Amino acid sequence: MNALMSISYPLQALLATLMTWFITALGAAVVVFTKRISRTFLDAMLGFGAGVMLASSFWSLLDPGIALADELGQCGWLAAGVGFLCGGGLMMLGDVLMSRFQLEASESQRRSWLLIGSITLHNIPEGLAVGVAFGALSAYAGEAALTAAWMLAVGIGLQNFPEGAAVSLPLRREGMSRGKSFFLGQLSGFVEPVAGVLGALLAVNVQAMLPFLLSLAAGAMIAVVVAELVPESQRSERRNLMTLATMAGFTVMMVLDVALG
Repeated sequence: MNALMSISYPLQALLATLMTWFITALGAAVVVFTKRISRTFLDAMLGFGAGVMLASSFWSLLDPGIALADELGQCGWLAAGVGFLCGGGLMMLGDVLMSRFQLEASESQRRSWLLIGSITLHNIPEGLAVGVAFGALSAYAGEAALTAAWMLAVGIGLQNFPEGAAVSLPLRREGMSRGKSFFLGQLSGFVEPVAGVLGALLAVNVQAMLPFLLSLAAGAMIAVVVAELVPESQRSERRNLMTLATMAGFTVMMVLDVALG
């Protein structure tokens, strides 16, 4: 712990968020080491990813966003409501623009890019949250605060494993190669180191915006789940299995979020 105390807080934020990105890459790598994947399994993973996103939208984003807004003296429900609607509107706007300017893109390609965009957007406030936790150490230095910052990073990192798989496996389902599916899956988590360093450097200003950013990411995720992932997974002949996969993804993410705080 004394060795960590001697490292600058922005550098610690970078190291911590590089760890969270690496765990995202590990999750995405599931698609590389699975040579033969049945269509039913890929459909189930699409449903599983929907469940992961549903759970994380509340326990990782909306709930902590509202709590943080209250701590900062803001109106929690207003910050959450406005951010949530803006996030959903942002994804719908992206859908409209993609349909208008990329007419040659297939339905599956459009769905794939919306999935990547929503997970990536979700990872930005997570990186900011880690960065702010380390940046706040400049004012509240101490072993307890430092341990809490690293535990936050570990918790977010463990949550990122199913998220990496939730991107790469559906992309594989849409016909992408294993290598490209892995690359785009891990790339969705690479924004966290950038956001982490930014959050550490601008901790005070970013902290005031975090409730809105967290809710914005939640709205974006819910929009994609409702409009794309759940309807697509339910097209399978084994609809009950797809529903069970969605519930399993929700449960796994909920347990990780609640257990890791």
